Amino acid sequence: MSESQESVITLTRYGVRRKGFMISGIALMVLVLSSLLYLSIDTRFIYLLIYAWFGVIYGVLLQYGRFCMASAVRDLFAVGVPRMAVGVMIAIILYAIVSAFIKQAGFNTFHPHPIGWHVLIGGLIFGLGMVFSGGCASSSLYKTGEGNMAALLVLFSISFSQAWFVTAGGLADRLLPSQWRLAAAELEMPKELSVTEGWFDQFTAGYLWQLSGTTAADFFQLPSSLLGYLAGNSLLVSVLPAMLILSALYFFNYRRIYLRNHLASTNRHPSDIKGFWAMISQSKNTALAGFGLGVFAGLQMLITGELRDHFDIFNFGELLADMGYDAGLSIQYTVFDPGYWYITTQEAQWGGWALEKLGLEMRDNIFFGLENGLPNPLLNAPGMMSIGIILGAAMLANIRGEFKLKWPSTETALMAIIGGALMGIGSRIGMGCNIGAFFATVTNGDPSGWVFLIGMVVGGYIAVKLLKAWIDWRISRSGLDF
Repeated sequence: MSESQESVITLTRYGVRRKGFMISGIALMVLVLSSLLYLSIDTRFIYLLIYAWFGVIYGVLLQYGRFCMASAVRDLFAVGVPRMAVGVMIAIILYAIVSAFIKQAGFNTFHPHPIGWHVLIGGLIFGLGMVFSGGCASSSLYKTGEGNMAALLVLFSISFSQAWFVTAGGLADRLLPSQWRLAAAELEMPKELSVTEGWFDQFTAGYLWQLSGTTAADFFQLPSSLLGYLAGNSLLVSVLPAMLILSALYFFNYRRIYLRNHLASTNRHPSDIKGFWAMISQSKNTALAGFGLGVFAGLQMLITGELRDHFDIFNFGELLADMGYDAGLSIQYTVFDPGYWYITTQEAQWGGWALEKLGLEMRDNIFFGLENGLPNPLLNAPGMMSIGIILGAAMLANIRGEFKLKWPSTETALMAIIGGALMGIGSRIGMGCNIGAFFATVTNGDPSGWVFLIGMVVGGYIAVKLLKAWIDWRISRSGLDF
């Protein structure tokens, strides 16, 4: 390459980066002005803005670490590369330690999930969907921020599939186990709701509410202290399982690659300790992102807890009602307000809100009507967190010169819609996605997250095999020889 060509390339890169910084600066300014507008209307909107700004931070970290569970599963089974899976496990270890400190501080808002067969099945369906669509729930948000329109289709599909699923009836009602019907019928419910109809309502009232969940620290009755939380929730549920998985990834995937490369360059047999460290080091961006996610997710719990104490509330719905915005609240005057990093439920609310505006009845059910409500997207605190993730990822992608509008082919768009729908259905059966049902669950001492992961890995493995068979079939029909 000539010197003049190198100069042109350097100037082009400089121009792209400068443009990226300008776009990101404008986006940041819009965020600041929007925040000031909310606060000028009512200073209590600080609660919503905390969600939004933490979303921006999560978006930056996700984009920096390319944090994607779909990639972790797909790369491992399709090409035997464990890099992303290693990064996710390291992130779990780091996040779990931070969560123990937040628990000790008294501001941990996490509630254990009920453990049952639904977690495994939900994870399996979700795993199928995330590999088909090419991204999990979290990566679909940050990839949208990078300009990936297929990821945006995934978000639409996740949103509307959940909204449909929690309100659907028809044939599924006839397949309900009789014990679900009996258990649901015995519950005292508000007159606005009828849990004798609707598959998901009876699944919730007749099955889920009959189960219980716990953390390891509570199950083993460990002291309510930092040591008890670190030993029970962090060590037993997160650190040890993650280390076992990392060891398996090294011995079954990475070791032979490392030995071959090392012997070729030095002609000396290396130690497995150095090989294990080399495997971890190659995932440092994902691990650093995971550490950041752990720290800031913990800080979000801390600040949200402080604000709840300050405003003397249990749920953001109380603040909305006090401010005169009660149109989207549930029967209990609540909205979805987890207090920590979560994704898919607020997207279900987006879909439900849009369908309600089109004239459909969306609140005669437990999910929206009794528990989560259907707030306007501009008043949806967790929804603002998801929007913040998109904007944060967009800002960093522009700064790094990685933002580009990518329009999907017809086949990619179809896979995105199908995969998104499967992820939406799986997240509702499994009570969360790769974040809410796995990542944020195991790191807070709830072992049900590993059950979800098993289902997700099995589903991802099946999806990889199906996609490979599809590609082989297309190649055979085209007559090409690769």
